[in-house]
Order: sequence, then C-alpha cells, then structure tokens
Amino acid sequence: MTTPGFEADRQQLMVYERATGRRAAVTGNWDLSIQAFQWLPDSRAVIAEVEERGGHNLYRVEVPGGHTTRLVTGGLNTAVQIPVRGESMVFLRESATRPKEVFIAGLDGKRMRQLTKVHDAALAELDLPPMDTLRFVGAQGDSVFGWLIKPPAFDSTKQYPLIYLIHGGPQSAWLDQWHARWNYALFASRGYVVAAVNFHGSTGYGQVFTNSISRNWGGLPYEDLMKGVEVVSSLRYVDKDRIGAAGASYGGYMIYWMAGQTDRFKVLVAHDGILNPLSMTGTTEELWFPAWEFGGTQLSQVGRATMEKWSPANYLEKWKTPMLVVHGQLDYRVDLSEGLQAFTALKLRHVPSKFLYFPDEGHWVLGLRNRRLWWGTVLDWLDQYLRQDRPSS
Repeated sequence: MTTPGFEADRQQLMVYERATGRRAAVTGNWDLSIQAFQWLPDSRAVIAEVEERGGHNLYRVEVPGGHTTRLVTGGLNTAVQIPVRGESMVFLRESATRPKEVFIAGLDGKRMRQLTKVHDAALAELDLPPMDTLRFVGAQGDSVFGWLIKPPAFDSTKQYPLIYLIHGGPQSAWLDQWHARWNYALFASRGYVVAAVNFHGSTGYGQVFTNSISRNWGGLPYEDLMKGVEVVSSLRYVDKDRIGAAGASYGGYMIYWMAGQTDRFKVLVAHDGILNPLSMTGTTEELWFPAWEFGGTQLSQVGRATMEKWSPANYLEKWKTPMLVVHGQLDYRVDLSEGLQAFTALKLRHVPSKFLYFPDEGHWVLGLRNRRLWWGTVLDWLDQYLRQDRPSS
C-alpha cells in the first residue's frame, strides 16, 4: 500500500532487491488488490489471490514484468500451496452454496478437481438455490453489482418478503462466500429473498470505486442502496411492501442513517453500528481510521464538520421504523455506547425496539452459542414484521 493511514488502499505486488534496496511495483498498473501470493518453482511468476467482482480469483503474475493471466474463477479461492517440485497447486475453494473444500488444479488453472468432500453429506440435506448476479445503474451513473438469493422451494409465481443486507468495512464487499455469521442461505431459509449490494466503497471493483466512500458515508452508498431497493422490489416474486434491512459495523451505521432518511423499510437490524461518528471517534481503538474516513480527527474543523454532516444522530427525530440493536461489551472498534445511544433514542421515540447485548463478545459474534442466539433473535425479529403468518406487535 502507498497511502499512509488508509486501510483499504490498493495492495500492489512489489519486488525488493536486497543488494541495492531498490523496490519496484510488479502490479503498479493493475487496479485490483493482491490478497496473497505464492512463488512458482521456477521463480519467474507467482500465483496471486485477487479480489475481483465478488470473488477471489487466482492469477498468474509474471515477475518482474507484471503480465497477468486469470487461472481460476468462481467463488473464493484462497490459501494456495505449491509444491517445490510439481505441476499443480492446491487451494481452498468455497461459494455461497458450499463451505470450504480442498481443490487441486494444474499451474495453468486447468484440470481442476475437488479433493475433499467434508460437507457433502450435510449439503445433500439442504435446498440451496444458486445465487443470481444483481446489476443496476447506481450513483454517478456507475454500474453497481451485488447478489440475489432465493429461498428454499422457491416458486416464481409467489411473492416473498425481502431482506436487504448491508456490508461493513466500509471498504469491503459481499462475496460469493459461505459466511458463518452473515450467511445468505440462513437468512433465506425462513422464506425470504435476500439481496446484498456492493455499493460505492466496496472492494473488488477498482480503487476509484473503493475510494469513493471516504468522507461521503451517507452520500453515494445510500443512493446506491436505495436505487437497488427499487430494482429488487420491482421483481415479480418480491413483495415490495415487506422489506427489511440488516447490517453490521458500517452496515449498522447505514441502518441508523436510513432510519432518519426513509420509511421504505418495515423493520431494521443494526449490529455494532455507529450512531454518532464524533463520539465513536473518541472511543475507538482504531484512532487512524476515522481520521482518514472523515478527513481529520475530532479536534480538526474539517474532521468535525464531516462527522456532523454524516451523523445519524442528527436525524433521531425522524426515527419510526422498528429496530433491533445488537452490541457487544468488548467491542473496542465501535464502543457499546453507540448501541446504547441508539436504543435510548428508540425508546424515547416510542419506536418498537429490542436490544441484544453480549457481555463476552467484541465487534464480531464468535462464540458458537452466542452465534446461535444471534441468529434466532435476528430472524425472529425479522419474522415479526415481514412474515404474514406472524402478526406484528
């Protein structure tokens, strides 16, 4: 990375000459980020893992020339291992419908086959429809991509409620991935269509697209998300009047922001979200993060002005959508006080609400029993307002 203090800068592959101390970029002209790499036995190229349009693809990158050749696509392909002597590479491969398994392929990406079948028996008992690609014109006329997941036993003649997922980061992306905590299939399992949009600021679509969210948290991303809602709700099998949204971290911030900007959603879920950027900046352990994202610290005029501009706390008087707030006591990234402020505002506004508190979790829910409680609480909350067979209260 070349930009100090920016965690989502483009990751370039570099060569360092030990004799001279000279450093040279191998992928300096490439607009994608290298996630990991392994040298080929002849040391003339590497196999690189590259995030690209919702997946992690494997590329051959010539060293030092930088010529790239895409070898393996589809889903997430990670943890590449290459024997010192051999004509193959071994790696982990997963998708939204299959957890990680070990695969093998030639160094040219051909003759790929699955080596392990750890999950086959469990998957055989599940109805996991493949994901569809979502594409529409978003803010600034840019193409915006995402995913659409249908529920088990999907019937195109019926209409289903929609769960709209908002990723964190904010420089991150919804991937073709089997996620333990934000699993598309588990959200869909109770009869929901699920949409996950990679709005402005998402990774894997070029660095300019990724950079566009900084100092603009409630701008371009919100425009993308609202345009995406209209695109998805126009599908014949989506009930446009039964839409809920859920997100964590920056996604939780966006839930709070949406609550003060629109009444398009019937129910909301905010996990470890940022309600007040100014107070979050004074309590987070990542002091450099808000300084970049808001153009300065809370002590600078520019930083404070940007934090106030995009603060959901300035729109609390407009909150009226039922909301579940989730937060962990050990969250040092986004302090517990952000969730407590949001819940207090909901109660003062007499908005139907619930607070799910984890005394032993940080920014992520990692404990297996806690994760089970999280899923049950979140899905029951969504059911209460989106399922026609479950009366709301």
